[in-house]
Amino acid sequence: MTIEIWGIIAAAAVVIALIIFIVSRSAKGKPAGELKAPAEPQPTAEEVLPAKEEPAAAEAEPTPAELEPVPPEEPPAAPPKEPVRESLIPGVEVDETAEREAAAKLKEARRDRKLKRLRQGLAPTRGGLIAKIGNLFKEKKELDPAIVEELEETLITADIGAKTTEWLVSMVKAALDKNELQDPQAVWEFLKEEVRRVLSVDDVPLALNSDKPYTIMVVGVNGVGKTTTIGKLATTWADQGKKVVLAAADTFRAAAVNQLEIWGRRANAEVVKSKEGADPSSVVFDAIKKAKESDADIVIADTAGRLHTKTPLMEELKKVKRVMTKAHDAAPHQVLLVLDATTGQNAIQQVAMFKETLDISGLVLTKLDGTAKGGVIIGICHEHKLPIRYIGIGEAKEDLRTFEVDDFIEALFFKESNSEDA
Repeated sequence: MTIEIWGIIAAAAVVIALIIFIVSRSAKGKPAGELKAPAEPQPTAEEVLPAKEEPAAAEAEPTPAELEPVPPEEPPAAPPKEPVRESLIPGVEVDETAEREAAAKLKEARRDRKLKRLRQGLAPTRGGLIAKIGNLFKEKKELDPAIVEELEETLITADIGAKTTEWLVSMVKAALDKNELQDPQAVWEFLKEEVRRVLSVDDVPLALNSDKPYTIMVVGVNGVGKTTTIGKLATTWADQGKKVVLAAADTFRAAAVNQLEIWGRRANAEVVKSKEGADPSSVVFDAIKKAKESDADIVIADTAGRLHTKTPLMEELKKVKRVMTKAHDAAPHQVLLVLDATTGQNAIQQVAMFKETLDISGLVLTKLDGTAKGGVIIGICHEHKLPIRYIGIGEAKEDLRTFEVDDFIEALFFKESNSEDA
């Protein structure tokens, strides 16, 4: 047992000696600076104590321009695209370009139908005036001095009036003297443009929305179509959403009141009337009062129409106009004179008589479809410088038309050989 212990001690001693030998050899192979690790430096007082924080430099206030948000750069604009409206049918796109073209064609087709009807309505006048002038030029291959006399004779027989005939002939003669007209066709075109200019008198439409109620006084002799004209106007405006009140101020004719009531029912318009022989001005006053109470848009006053040469009639009309002004400051906004085209030059005289009494603002020329004397429209506009507001070319409501100069000239000077419908 003792021997084993000593053996273990001897072995341990050998191991310890071997370790010491190895360590000493390793220490001899290293540089001197590496034999001992340098001591860490002791911190100074300044490093131990917390350093005083110096105040930070004040930041500069931002300028208003710097505060403004910088807008992002916009991408380049894409080329415009044709707007495509969503179709009512799923999966089908609406081509608005094609739609606009279709609408334009439809508008043109409607205008063609309208012109066709106007040509038909003016056929008697065209045959009485324009056809005669056309035949005169058709027979002439070249211009000669005799054409002026023949033109004058043709115009006189067409009922356009002596003053207007003299004026037109003088215009043609002056143009011929200046060699401005080289052939009969040039004379035709010259007359066409002069008539267009004469008829282009204040062709501004009625300003129905300028005041409420908008008041219209309609005058004219018996039999020219006053009441029918009023009824057609009321029906047309009612179809446009206007509320109309009619004043039956022709209290001397029971038939006129009855006729106005029939038109009032068609137009859903209230008719203000009184007993036969009552004061017409009181009827008009009540009608304007009723229109204000019911918030109506338009008041149309029918008036008596005995012979225009009768002084009492003219005095009565002046009183009606004064009372309308008392009832409503701006009334009447329009004074329309209705004329019958079949009376020819007598219509020119009627305008002169009514102008002496009232401030006529516009004319309505009826029954153009039943007379060859429609050329009187040229004489009226030339002598009295009054605008044509409406023309009547038939019995239907649509046959009372707003007067449009270009359409009228195109229909009036239409050459029959161009179409079979005229």
